[in-house]
Amino acid sequence: MISRVKGTQDILPARFTAKPDAQIERWLLVERVAREAFRRYGFEEIRTPIIERTELFERGVGAETDVNKEMYTFEDRDGEMVSLRPESTAPTVRAYSEHGMFNQAGLVKLFYIGPQFRRERPQKGRYRQFWQIGVEVLGQSDEPAIEAEVIEMLYWFLMELGISDTELLINSIGDGACRPAYISALREAIRERLPNLCGSCRQRYETNPLRVLDCKVESCQVHLAELPLISDSLCDACGNHFSEFRRLLDQRGIAYKIEPRLVRGLDYYMRTAFEITGSSLGAQNTLIGGGRYDGLSEILGGQPVKGFGFASGIERLVMSVPESTINLGVNRPELFVACVGADSRDYAFGVARRLRAAGISVIVDLEGRKLKKALAVANSLDAQYSLIIGEDEIKSGSYVLRDMKTGEQTSLRESEIIDTLKYRRL
Repeated sequence: MISRVKGTQDILPARFTAKPDAQIERWLLVERVAREAFRRYGFEEIRTPIIERTELFERGVGAETDVNKEMYTFEDRDGEMVSLRPESTAPTVRAYSEHGMFNQAGLVKLFYIGPQFRRERPQKGRYRQFWQIGVEVLGQSDEPAIEAEVIEMLYWFLMELGISDTELLINSIGDGACRPAYISALREAIRERLPNLCGSCRQRYETNPLRVLDCKVESCQVHLAELPLISDSLCDACGNHFSEFRRLLDQRGIAYKIEPRLVRGLDYYMRTAFEITGSSLGAQNTLIGGGRYDGLSEILGGQPVKGFGFASGIERLVMSVPESTINLGVNRPELFVACVGADSRDYAFGVARRLRAAGISVIVDLEGRKLKKALAVANSLDAQYSLIIGEDEIKSGSYVLRDMKTGEQTSLRESEIIDTLKYRRL
C-alpha cells in the first residue's frame, strides 16, 4: 500500500488513533472556538489559493529567510514559478490590495484557517503540511489599541480551550527610522563574535543580522547576551508606540514579559512583535506568533497599508488542549438502527429519515447482520443507543430503544424516541 508523504498526517476520528494531534474531535474544537472568537471581535473569513506566484513570498517574507528556503516551488507548464503557500499573511495582503479592500472605510479585519507547506525537518508539532489559524487587521491606522485588542481576543480564545499555562512575550523591533542604525551596530557586535557562533548564526549575519537574536543553540547564548538591544535604539515614535501598547495590556489585566531579543522569522515585521508560549510543548513551545507589518503591501506592489496580525499552528494548539476540555465522543452517532429480518430494512430507512429530519444522528445497518453482530458494530461505533426494528416492531409501531452503555431496553413509539433522545441531550 502506498503510504502518506513524509511530514504529513491524516486527521482521523479518535477511535482510530491515539495521537492527540491527529484526532479530528480536537481539531474541530479548536476551529469552533476560534471561529467564535473571531465572530465576537468582528473578523470576516478569507480563503486564498494554496498556490501562489513564488515572487509573492520572495518579496514578502524575504528571499533569504528560512521560510523561503523551505518552500515547495516548481515551474508550471507556462514557465511561471509558483509555490505552495508557506504562510498566509502575504497572500491575505495581496488579496486585500487586488480586490480593492482599501476602499473600505475603516479597518478590514480578516481571519483564515487553512493548510500551509514548508519542507522542514518533521518533529513534534511540526509538519511539512501544517494548518494555521490567523488574523490580519488592515487599514490606515497603526494604533496600539488594534494590537491590544487582538491580544485580548487571543486570551479569551486560549481560556475557552482551557490552555492556561502560557506566557506573552513582547518586543518592539523598531521601524525604518531607527532600525538601520541599530542593525549597523548589531552587525559590528556580531562580527566580533562570529568565530564563537554556530553556522546558522554566521549565515544569518550575512543576510539578516536581526535573525541572529532568534538562535536557540545553547552554545551561542552567552555570546548573544552581549549584543546590543534594539530597545536602546528605538526612535521616539517607536518608543511611544510600544509604551502605549504596554499601557493598554496593563489596562486589560494581561500579563506580559518584555523579551528584548524577540524577533519574528519573517522580514516584513516592524515595531510590535509578540509570541505566546505554552509549557506543555517542550522545546518547540511557541503557540502563537505575530506582530506589525506596515509596508508589506508596498513591498508587494500594492497600496500603502498598515497591518497587524498573528498565526498559530493548529497542531500545537490541539496538543495543548487539556483532556478535561475534550469530548472525544462529540461525533459519535446518537442512534444505530439494527434491522431484524429481511423486510425490515426498507421500513427502517423511512424511520431513520424522519429521525434525521428531527436533528438526530442515525446510522442504519446496511449489511443485513444478525442482531448480535449488529449490536457489536454499534458498540464499535460508540453509538449512544441502538434502535431494534423487526417484523413485530413494524406491526406494533413501537421500537426497542437500547441504551448501549447500560444495556437497558425500552419499547417506544417514534415520537417518543425523538423526545427521549432530545431530552437526554440536555
